[in-house]
Order: sequence, then structure tokens, then C-alpha cells
Amino acid sequence: MNFLVLMEYERVRIVVDHDLKIPVRDGVLLTADLYRPDTADPVPVLVRRTPYGRSGAPGGASVDGLRLVRSGYALLVQDVRGRFGSGGGFEPYWHEGADGADTVAWAVAQPWCDGSAGLFGRSYEAMAALLAAAERPPGLRAIVPHVAGSGFDEGWTHQGGAFQQGFVLYWVLYDLLLEGAGLTGAERAEVADAVDRIEELYRDPGAATDLLDRLAPYYRRWREHPSGDPYWRRAAPRAAYPAIEVPALHLTGWYDIFLVGALENYRGMRECGNASRLVVGPWSHCITGGIFPQRRYGLAADEDELDVTGLHLDHFDRHLRRPGGAPDRHDPVRLFLTGADVWRTFPDWPVPGTEDLVLHLDGRRLTAGPAPADPGADRIRHDPADPVPTTGGATALPGQFTGGDCGPLDQRAVERRPDVLCFTGEPLTAPLAVVGDTTVTVYVTPDAAGADVTAKLVDVHPGGRAELLCDGVRRLEPGAGRAGTAPAHTGADGVAGAGGDSGAGSDSGAGSDSGAAGEAAEAGEPVEVTVALGAIGHVFRAGHRIRLEVAASNAPRFDVHPPVLAHHTVHHGGDHPSRLLLPRLPGA
Repeated sequence: MNFLVLMEYERVRIVVDHDLKIPVRDGVLLTADLYRPDTADPVPVLVRRTPYGRSGAPGGASVDGLRLVRSGYALLVQDVRGRFGSGGGFEPYWHEGADGADTVAWAVAQPWCDGSAGLFGRSYEAMAALLAAAERPPGLRAIVPHVAGSGFDEGWTHQGGAFQQGFVLYWVLYDLLLEGAGLTGAERAEVADAVDRIEELYRDPGAATDLLDRLAPYYRRWREHPSGDPYWRRAAPRAAYPAIEVPALHLTGWYDIFLVGALENYRGMRECGNASRLVVGPWSHCITGGIFPQRRYGLAADEDELDVTGLHLDHFDRHLRRPGGAPDRHDPVRLFLTGADVWRTFPDWPVPGTEDLVLHLDGRRLTAGPAPADPGADRIRHDPADPVPTTGGATALPGQFTGGDCGPLDQRAVERRPDVLCFTGEPLTAPLAVVGDTTVTVYVTPDAAGADVTAKLVDVHPGGRAELLCDGVRRLEPGAGRAGTAPAHTGADGVAGAGGDSGAGSDSGAGSDSGAAGEAAEAGEPVEVTVALGAIGHVFRAGHRIRLEVAASNAPRFDVHPPVLAHHTVHHGGDHPSRLLLPRLPGA
């Protein structure tokens, strides 16, 4: 039974209609709460669909929902299928396109609605909004996907062929099972115990197999289907860009776990003619104030100071209240440049006018100019019992609520490990702005058991602090580089970019394990491997140095591969011009 509540918010009377039952096409009833101004006039409706419970803050973590209502919008907050008060069975994303479209169609037909609607939300909610928009429901006029992915495989459950174990395992146990899944008391106690033992489960994920198979059988299916498999197409906004016709405002952060997906959404939709806009701040998935344990970006970096709710209102006002009005002539891309710690606007993403700066691995240096003629090689020992520990970056691990394990953390402790290779340039004589996607191409002779190639881009401060900017992984399956196996991954060309500083020796204590001659399988040929490090908008200040770290694991962020002791060789110089590619922004 639904019931009405009348409340007052900043002298605006708001009617709240709880427990509305909304039918979708297969007869399932989805439960929602409606907040609307106390007026007889119909108003536009904004829809937020969530798996995390509609009873929290109406606008979610970043948006003042009551301010939306005070500004003249109805706000419909709905539990997605199979969660909390809604009927049906829950399987992440599988029903969000159809259910979201049916919900919008229902809402715009109600007497309190003027026939226009918008979709918004963070994270899961944001990708659900994109999937629903691709269904083209009647009345939908605009969307604001905030920290959205572009698909449920690459960039969400997987990255570079590796499984994102740290995030996915914790997300399923804590966010999807602990509340809202309709578990019995005994089942919930099992899940709570697993959450408390999450570090143990990261080391031995098989210990959670029985629990997950019983309560979250979809988790096994995610592990069994690699990125790119047709299985994932049902939940892939990237496959539906031509169908998403309503203007979108994309919001994300440089350290957000779904940054790559949000940037892909913006670019893919713009290429299809969508009037998309983009905002990227110095945020992780859950840290949005611009303050990390070891780094403060200033007051201007705070989501509240930027006024994210106001950005939503500006977007929805333009397209729901003034459709067909004067075009927005402002640059569509707004980026916070870390290092300089300022906001800048640009005409597009990728930012036009950048130049490729190529820095070659040369001994333990990074050098501009031609590839070094002299060949070199470093060995890496991979021990699955002692993997390189995740230290910051675009993560969403159990410490996400305090930000203790994400973002621009100092890498010096990691760099002292013998299984981490460091390549460092000389101190810069002038600021260097890098804005765009960064990649590293390295030649690797992997162990016969397979290999992960992980890499990090680091800003080394004059005092020694090694601040992580972005990182990535590329998985090589067993036998890579052997006769008859798949060809090498190709990457950026080796042409030197304009300008830049030549490298000098690293002061890091990191080294490689030379190993005994018989420990590694060295019969294979070097494989050219390109690792997508991620996108940045960063200014390396004068006196700072650019550093590249290369290793064979980053756990628990990625599952450990291979599960046996292994040795790999990283080649550089000569016939193997391993290099770092940075998109330099001249004059910034």
C-alpha cells in the first residue's frame, strides 16, 4: 500500500508518495517513491533507478534530490528488479534497459508529469540510465550518467584481460548481498563473515565459491566469460551509441574505476551526433571532495564547490524546460588538471592539438629522441604467494569509504620491491602538460605459464614522493610468444614526439630478480605488449620527473596470474624499442 507524506523544504511544500507499484512489460511490479512539488501544474520528471535501496538520500550520493524537486521537478526513485521492494529476480544489468524504458514511459503518462523526463544516477544507476536511453522511451529528453561504465565486461568486471577481483568480489558481497537481496538471517550472517574476511578471500578466492554459487550465481558467469564475448552485449552501452539520441552530461573522475568507460561513452556518443558534455574531476569512485590521505587538490576540486547538483539542473533545464532553445556555445569538456590544480575547458575529448611525446626505456632511464641502439633486458620474478600489492590508483576496494587505498598514493614502498622495474626521466626544466590517453608498449618474453604485464605512470616530486597518476594491465595467456600462438599485441609507433626532456638514471632502489638459469622458460620470442595506462589531465611541474613502473602483478586489484612461480624478461633498446607514449599539450 502506498501512502502520501507532505513535507516542507526551504519553504517549498513537497508531496512524497511512497511505495508506488510500477508495472513493466513482463508483469513484474517495481517499487518506487515519488517526490514532487505541491502544485496542480504538471512538471517534468527525473528518474533515478538504483539497486542500493530507494530509502536513502533521494538524489543519491552526489545530488541534492530535494533541491531538484524545489527547482520544479518531480523525482522518481525506484528499486531495480529483484532489489529491496521490487519484484522479480535480480541479475546485474540484464533487465535495466527494458525496465528503465518502461518506467520512463509510465512516468511521463501520469497526470502530474508534463510529458518530459530525464534519467540520472551514479555508477550502476548511471549505466542503467544509458541502457534505458538506448531503448528510446517516449518523453525522455536528457540523461546525466555519473561515473558510468561503457560495458559490463571490459572496464567493469575485467580490464586488459584480467579480472578486477578486488572491486568485483567486494561489490558483490557488500553492496549486492549484504542488504536488499532478501537473504535469510543465516545467509546474511555468512555474507557478513565473508565481508569481514575479505583480505583472506583475496588471497584464496576459491574459499568463497560455494557461497557465491548459492547466493550470487552470476559471479561465476562473469568469471567464465572473457571480455568481448557475446554474453556481455546485453549490458553494453557501447554497443548502442547510435540509439542514444538524447543529450548526455557525463561526469567522472581521474581516479574513478570506470573512467575509461565514461570517456568512451562521451566520445562514442559524440561521434554518433549526440550533444554530449564531459566533466572530469580529481575524484575516485567514492572520494569526491578532492582530498585524499596524501594529496589535497584544493577547494575548487570539491564536488560540492563545483555544484554537481547545479550541473544536473543546468542540463535538465536546457533540454526539458527549453528544448530547441539557443545552442550552448560553451566548450563541452571541462577538466581538472592535476599538478596545476586548476579547471580548464576544451573543445572536445580527446583534446585537439596534443602531440605524441615518446619516451624510450633505456637501461633504467626514460629518454626522448630515437630509440636506444644498445639492447637491454631485465628479469622479473612473479611469486603468486607474494604479488605486488595494490597501492592507490583507480580502485574501489574495502577502504574506499576513507580513500585509504585509492587515488594518488606514494609508490616508494612498492618501488623498493625487487619485482618492480622503474624507469625514470631527468628532472624537467619546464612544466609539461599531458592530457589524454597514455600507453606503454614493452617487449616481453613471458613465462610459458603466462604473464600479466602491469604498468604505472608516476610523477616523482623533487623531495622523492612518487605520486601515482594512472595504471593498467595486459594479460598474456599460457604459451604467448611460442610458435603457433597468437600474434603480439601492437601499440603506438616508436616515432619520437616533439620536445620533452631526456631521461637520466632512476634513484629508485627497485630492481629485477636475475633468477637461476633454469627457473624460467626462455624458449619463446619477445611479445610486443601494449598496456593502456589510462587517461590523465596532469601537469608535471618543473623539477619533477616522469617515472614508469613495470611489474607482473597488482593485487588484489587484479586476480593473480599465473598461479605458479614464473619469470619474465622485459626487453628494451635495439630491436625492441619499448616506450611510453604521452599526449603532450603544447602551451598549457
